[in-house]
Amino acid sequence: MIKYLSHGEINKEKWDKCISGAVNRLIYAYSWYLDLVSPVWDALIENDYESVFPLTANRKYGIKYIYQPYFAQQLGVFSQDHLTEALVDRFLQAIPNKFRFVEIHLNTLNKVDDSRYQSARRIDHELDLIHAYEYLFANYDQNTKRNLKKAQQENLTLRRKVEPDELITLFRGNYGKKEVKLQYLHYDILRRLIEHCMKHTFSTITGAFLPDGTFCAGVFFLRDEKRVIYQLAASGSQARENGAMFLLVDSFIRENSGQPVILDFEGSNDPNVARFYKGFGAKETHYSQVTINRLPGLLSKAVNFVKRQRDS
Repeated sequence: MIKYLSHGEINKEKWDKCISGAVNRLIYAYSWYLDLVSPVWDALIENDYESVFPLTANRKYGIKYIYQPYFAQQLGVFSQDHLTEALVDRFLQAIPNKFRFVEIHLNTLNKVDDSRYQSARRIDHELDLIHAYEYLFANYDQNTKRNLKKAQQENLTLRRKVEPDELITLFRGNYGKKEVKLQYLHYDILRRLIEHCMKHTFSTITGAFLPDGTFCAGVFFLRDEKRVIYQLAASGSQARENGAMFLLVDSFIRENSGQPVILDFEGSNDPNVARFYKGFGAKETHYSQVTINRLPGLLSKAVNFVKRQRDS
C-alpha cells in the first residue's frame, strides 16, 4: 500500500535506511539533502518504507505544485526491491490531487509508459573508472587530448584548498550571468549544500590556479560511496584559453582510476556541454521528465504555452 505523508510525518531514519539500501541509491534522495534543496518536501511511502518517492512541493498563487529542485538532478521512486514500470506508475497515480501541477525528473531506473504520461527524455553522462588510467586515457577524443596537453604546458597548479564562496563567485561572474533563473536564494542553498557535503562526506572542491596565483577554474565533486557527481564547475575567461577544466577532470580520473567508482557528469541536453563530457569517454544514460497537469482550462493552456516557449 502506498500512503501520502506530509513533511512532519516522515520518519527520516527509516527513509534514509531505504535510500541507503535502494537498488538505485542516489545522494539527492537522502532526507538531509532534500531538507537543504526543498525544505518542505512531502513523501509517498510503500508499506514500511520499502519504496519511497519524495514530493518536492511548493505553493504559488494559492496553487500547490511539485517541482524539480535545483541541485537534485534525479528523484522519483527509490526501492530496495526490483523496480518495475508498474511500481513507478502506482506511485505517480498516488500523487494527491491537491498538487495541481507536477513537473519532476525520475531516475534512470524509473521507466514510464509514454502513452500514459507527458514525458521527455533527458540526458546524463557517466564514466566508469574501474579501468586503469591508461585505458581511460586511450578513450579520450583528440580534442580532449589536445586541450589537456595545452593545459599541461601552462604551468597551472591544482589544489583543494578552495572555499565554496570562491567557487560560487567564479561561477556567478561567468556562466551565472547567463543562467538568469538562478537567484540569490538558489546560490545560498548551493553554498549551504556544498559546505554540508564537504563537512559530512568526502566531497571536495579542486581548483586550478595560474602561475600568479589567480583562481581560474574549479569543480565541486559531490561524493557518495561509489558515485561521484560533477556537481558544479566554474571557469573564468583564462580557463577557456588554457584548458584548465580539462586538466581538472583528467586529474580526478587519474586519481580515481582502477576503482569501482562512477563519475557522473550530470549530463546535458546542450550539445556543446555534452561534447565536453563525451570527450573523456563518458557514455549517455537517460532519465524521464514527467509532467502531470491538473490545472483547469485556460490556466492549463497558459502553463503549457509558457513551457513550450521556455523549452524552445
